[in-house]
Amino acid sequence: MRPNSTMSTVPTSSTTRTTPPSPGSGTDVFEELESQVRSYCRSWPATFTTASGSTVQAEDGRTYLDFFAGAGALNYGHNHPVLLEALIDYLRSGGIVHSLDMHTAPKREFLTTFRDRILAPRDLDYRVMFPGPTGANSVESALKLARKVTGRQHVLSFTNAFHGMTLGALSVTGNSMKRNGAGLPLTNTSKIPYDDYFSGATEDFLWLERVLGDSGSGVDKPAAIIVESVQGEGGLSAARPEWLRALSDLCRDHGILLILDDVQAGCGRTGDFFSFEEAGIVPDIVCLSKSISGFGLSMALTLIRPELDQWEPGEHNGTFRGQNTSFVTATAALDEFWSDDAFVGRVRERADELHTGLTRIANGYEGAVVKGRGLLTGVRFPDPTAASRIAAASYERGLLVETSGPEDEVLKTMPALTVSQDELRSGIDVIAAAAAEVLGTPAVSDEGAGERAENTNEGDAK
Repeated sequence: MRPNSTMSTVPTSSTTRTTPPSPGSGTDVFEELESQVRSYCRSWPATFTTASGSTVQAEDGRTYLDFFAGAGALNYGHNHPVLLEALIDYLRSGGIVHSLDMHTAPKREFLTTFRDRILAPRDLDYRVMFPGPTGANSVESALKLARKVTGRQHVLSFTNAFHGMTLGALSVTGNSMKRNGAGLPLTNTSKIPYDDYFSGATEDFLWLERVLGDSGSGVDKPAAIIVESVQGEGGLSAARPEWLRALSDLCRDHGILLILDDVQAGCGRTGDFFSFEEAGIVPDIVCLSKSISGFGLSMALTLIRPELDQWEPGEHNGTFRGQNTSFVTATAALDEFWSDDAFVGRVRERADELHTGLTRIANGYEGAVVKGRGLLTGVRFPDPTAASRIAAASYERGLLVETSGPEDEVLKTMPALTVSQDELRSGIDVIAAAAAEVLGTPAVSDEGAGERAENTNEGDAK
């Protein structure tokens, strides 16, 4: 627009400031300003705008079926209406949002509901710690507390484990690429073999039992052992219930604390609220995050046996450990989904259907095996590049699905626990078509094919 006579004009010079351009609808600003560390957007370059349940809408009008669920942070899908209404009502009420660890009404309601819906029915006696907003914060607090309580420094973790990206969590993580990002030695931890690491050739815990019982072994007793029931990022290896029980017994016999990292596999992902329930064990410390808020809002818990709660006030804290919006949606989720057994039954049905569908796909390709538990299940292919290529082909067909494992060799499905039967079937059909595009027509017919599964609890989300 040309300036009129009543408008002042500013001489053009090298220092003149102009109105910044509108953000528009392109992706240039991401390339210009965002760090190279970004990851998921490289595989899924769409610009996403809205979401509901198990579908996500992109700016260009395409709709995607979501078998990713926010890496497990959206177990109840996107924008669940019951949780959304609770959140909106609270925000409109003028309720306090940020409160660190002060007393608030939403925190009281969450703690009461968590006790009544989750802990008491399972006969679990835990103190609830709010360590900070992420799973890594929960892991850090668990490691710190185990060392404080026992007076010992060393912690054992497992091959292919993943526990987070902060230094303490990285020290108990197995993935070499992520560990290398620490930039310094990750000490006071050791890795021991996860369930079936030696394919049954070596007795589980043989070495550990021997050295812990031998005063001349030179191996110091660890403060704790940290474990995932299902290795969400490590290739979907699922520990057998009897293996977890043996691990729990070993820890108890030797005075070692057992830390169960349920950040990704918890909150119903394997069927039960906690992934360790099927094994019948009671860990000393439990780490929860991701879907504990129910809505994708940041929240984490560290559950501690009462006698281990030996913190000094403020000894472990964080600015964002008391987000009341997260308490509100978490309470709504517990009331909506965990007031009876109906939801668990539906999750187990969907898990059986997912396992059956993925098994049919695996049966078509020599060496492919189904891995995982519940709605955290995938297919490992003998060609380590296959899963990434199938995930890319699935994206082109409108399905968001990722990979897992040290070489991304496992196609990892993680749909919302609220996924419908039709949505689940549609996603499985997309994966089957993508696999056929990448690997060729299946060599084995679905009809009468024998099932192949590795480290998977048969047909269960139990």
